[in-house]
Amino acid sequence: MISKDIALGLLFLFQTGLGALGNSFLLVLYTITFFTGPKLRPIDLLLTHLAFVNDLVLLSKGIPHTMATLGFTNFLDDVGCKLLFYFHKVARDLSLSTTCLLSGFQVITLSPRNSCQSKLKVSDLKCIVPLFLLCWVFHLLKNVPVLIFMKGPMRNKNITEGQDYIYCASPFPPILNIAIQMFTLFLPDVLFIGIMVGTSGYLVFVLYRHHQRVQYIHGNSLTPSVSPESRATQTVLLIVFLFVSFYSLNSILMLYVQYGKSSWLVHTSTFLAACFPASSSFVLIVSDSHVYKNFWALWEKLMIQF
Repeated sequence: MISKDIALGLLFLFQTGLGALGNSFLLVLYTITFFTGPKLRPIDLLLTHLAFVNDLVLLSKGIPHTMATLGFTNFLDDVGCKLLFYFHKVARDLSLSTTCLLSGFQVITLSPRNSCQSKLKVSDLKCIVPLFLLCWVFHLLKNVPVLIFMKGPMRNKNITEGQDYIYCASPFPPILNIAIQMFTLFLPDVLFIGIMVGTSGYLVFVLYRHHQRVQYIHGNSLTPSVSPESRATQTVLLIVFLFVSFYSLNSILMLYVQYGKSSWLVHTSTFLAACFPASSSFVLIVSDSHVYKNFWALWEKLMIQF
């Protein structure tokens, strides 16, 4: 009979491996398409960056947590814990900001031609790369406290207060830990979440108005086809919904993790935190028709060469 630790380890290994496989597929596909054609859409740059940072989130959390679940709890020292948690937090925050940019970009794409947002459409492609750089610099600086607070495994030290993350620890009282995270980590996240919720509401309104207009033009007897813009908007809405849902659940659970000493809370929180980066790539693969077009265009080129 398989023990609980082995079952958990296999679960995290499956989640990490499957999610990394999906994100790597998108990352390789978009990268090769960028160099060989056809021409990528501006939104594809956002999706490529999202796949890249989601891979970092999964690998930086899933692999060490899988090892810790299987009993390897002392494979990192203080420096290793600092760097691992730091890059995980940076990648997770970049996933948040990229999803926020994705929803904002779709609002600009669907905005009427006579609106102020339409002026950004000409230069939106040139703005994406500087926005990426700005997000990287911001999150690298924002998560500097992680380099200070994280330590090696708590069980190897004389620490009576703090939070044990199984293979690393934060040797600060829960109240102080929550206060620091609230002002340095959570408040910017709340701002990004608020932007995503606002833009998602606007996108839902635009889709509803577009549906009403198409239904009026074609009449009730015909089934109007879904436009590429509407399909892309639905995909973005689904991605945003998944992120906000899993992020909200994980944030609530993290409050209990700060106070509780149960390893099951840590396991559940880790699983929820990895759900979005593990599932978002498959949402794109299934719902974005451009993924199929780029894949088959690349496949045909490979068949011609061989």
